[in-house]
Amino acid sequence: MAIGPVQLIVLGFDNPQFHGEITAELERLRQSDTVRVIDALAVHKDAEGEIEVAHLSNLTDEEAREFGSAVGALIGLGIDGDEGFVAGAEAGAEAAADGVHVFSDEEAWDVLEEIPNNSAAALLLIEHHWAVPLRNAVVKAGGYRISDGFISPLDLVGLGLLTAEEARQAHELERAGSAAG
Repeated sequence: MAIGPVQLIVLGFDNPQFHGEITAELERLRQSDTVRVIDALAVHKDAEGEIEVAHLSNLTDEEAREFGSAVGALIGLGIDGDEGFVAGAEAGAEAAADGVHVFSDEEAWDVLEEIPNNSAAALLLIEHHWAVPLRNAVVKAGGYRISDGFISPLDLVGLGLLTAEEARQAHELERAGSAAG
């Protein structure tokens, strides 16, 4: 199966106020064939750092069976207790046996460590359908991805793409969710 570029996005929530807006937007993006949510987890970390996980998704039943708990396997979080950890480890071992590069300890991104205590996070594993033609054109030209990342609105001032005031407003908008509620 051909798959578009895939990205893990981790969104933090100091005081989560979920009313369906995020799921509705992800469904809109799915309907327009812009992105597909491969997997999604909601993680709550209490004041002592204990973690509770809930599986979220707008996948069809067939897609859910195909992808399983991809985020959990990717970050080493066994949703189904020991069985989940074993399944994630087996998937990683199988990929390595097939010659697929698996994160080393030095390269690993400890997503769970980055989530502050007494907060919540949504972990979205998204396939970017819109980027498939671009990726294919890059490959055809002999290119490959070296790195990628989102740029903070505050960093866009130095590029002249935003004024300092616009960047401050955009940054405050990104952080407004933590103040609401």
